[in-house]
Amino acid sequence: MALALTAVLAAGAACQAENRQEHATGRPAPASTARGFTLVASGDVLPSASVIERAKFDAGGKGYDFRPMLAGIEPVVRRADLALCHMETAYGADGAYTGSPLFKSPPEVATALVTTGYDGCSTASEHALDDGPAGIARTLDAMDQAGLGHAGTARTEEESRTVTILQAGPARVAYLSYTDNTNADAIPTDQPAAVNPLDLRRIVADAHTARQAGADVVVVSVHWGTAWQDAPEQRQLTLAKQITAAHTGGRPDIDLVLGTHGQAPQPYEKVNGTWVVYGLGDQISGEPADGQGGQDPRGNQSTLGRFTFSPPATPGGRWQVTRAEFVPQMYDLDAGRVVDLNAAVANGAELAPVRDRIRDVVFSRGAAKDGLLMGS
Repeated sequence: MALALTAVLAAGAACQAENRQEHATGRPAPASTARGFTLVASGDVLPSASVIERAKFDAGGKGYDFRPMLAGIEPVVRRADLALCHMETAYGADGAYTGSPLFKSPPEVATALVTTGYDGCSTASEHALDDGPAGIARTLDAMDQAGLGHAGTARTEEESRTVTILQAGPARVAYLSYTDNTNADAIPTDQPAAVNPLDLRRIVADAHTARQAGADVVVVSVHWGTAWQDAPEQRQLTLAKQITAAHTGGRPDIDLVLGTHGQAPQPYEKVNGTWVVYGLGDQISGEPADGQGGQDPRGNQSTLGRFTFSPPATPGGRWQVTRAEFVPQMYDLDAGRVVDLNAAVANGAELAPVRDRIRDVVFSRGAAKDGLLMGS
């Protein structure tokens, strides 16, 4: 089902909304502009019980403060024209916050993400329905109040037919979000549009509608794959080829694919001329249980992708990624902080083996030959 030609606007944050989001008016894409823009994207925000306790400690007994947790990556995020995240969990209320297996996170997470510099989060995920439709409504209400854009879940049928368009410098970026599974037994029959399912025809139809709404660039977030795999599985590879092969009038329908869910970082690859991140990894997560009763440090490792888009050379052309980079990150369990590994190693931290392991995984499908760089 195609999306309506409207944008998700953050209520209660008019000033930020003017800068970050605008109503989709159906204007055609501009022919060319004076400059391009930089987009950064990071992986799953998945607050476990220990993460929630850390935020409570950092708040000094007055609620929950996730801002210190994200401060280490703020310089990278804030420099971008557009910063995207993946909010994997639903928000709870009145102190009823839980970690695995059914996540309900403090809504203060949304405020911290905005403070760090994020403009929007994908919300279609395995855990989106952990607290049912009420949890989705609570989550999106909190994001609206914080001024954080969102895509992938909906409170109403009408909202499910909307397209999120975010402003990135001179460009209008459509942000679409889908998940391959949910933790619930099934999507509620009385609210079938609560979460966007990962379906190729739906993605392509939504991308077409986003173009009609005036989007210059279409970014798709996909919650897919099998956890704890360094390499993408066959379904990911097949879908990546299909999504990036979709064209209209000689122009690709999707300009960037961002994968989440895998816990551990996965490779970047250029597929049919379009960058695909198979798995960004968990940006915030607690003690990473690997499903076999053990702890796996890869669950605290991730990347932040950074893509520089340049405007089309001719009217109606494609905005091209002219520089692709990744920044290796980790969540330090002891300190309760997200760490920019390049900055940490440069400052003398003995974390080069962790950084280099992430680098090797990211490059494992040949992205270096297509120009991917490890950024700083």
